[in-house]
Amino acid sequence: MNATTLLHRHKLKKTPVRLGIINALQQSGTPLAEGDIRKALGDIYDRVTFYRSIQTLLLSGIVHRIVADNTTIRYALKYNTDGNKRKTDHAHFFCRRCNTVVCLNEVSTRKYKVPEGFIAEQCEVIIKGLCNKCSGINE
Repeated sequence: MNATTLLHRHKLKKTPVRLGIINALQQSGTPLAEGDIRKALGDIYDRVTFYRSIQTLLLSGIVHRIVADNTTIRYALKYNTDGNKRKTDHAHFFCRRCNTVVCLNEVSTRKYKVPEGFIAEQCEVIIKGLCNKCSGINE
């Protein structure tokens, strides 16, 4: 599904930065940092506009934010290229050597029992270690 259709589906205005963010994430296929998206946007990048746009995409459910540690934040699309929503209750892997973040769609998060009166809305699981390239296994 292209960026224009995705924005239209969520009743969002089509802006160059929103289109650029979605296109960058689709082309990458992996979660991207702000710096990666900035490079993809080129001359249309503006920090304030980027943060407003990414916030809109997060709130609408088009994008999700992955916070791997205090300094590593990545963004990923919640939709496959065919327009179907990706599984949202999945773990992420953070490579402590190359700082890569990978969505582990096949690794589900579990349902935690929370105290009475609490309402669990989201569970984030970050697995940290070395990716297959940095570990030298299964390159």
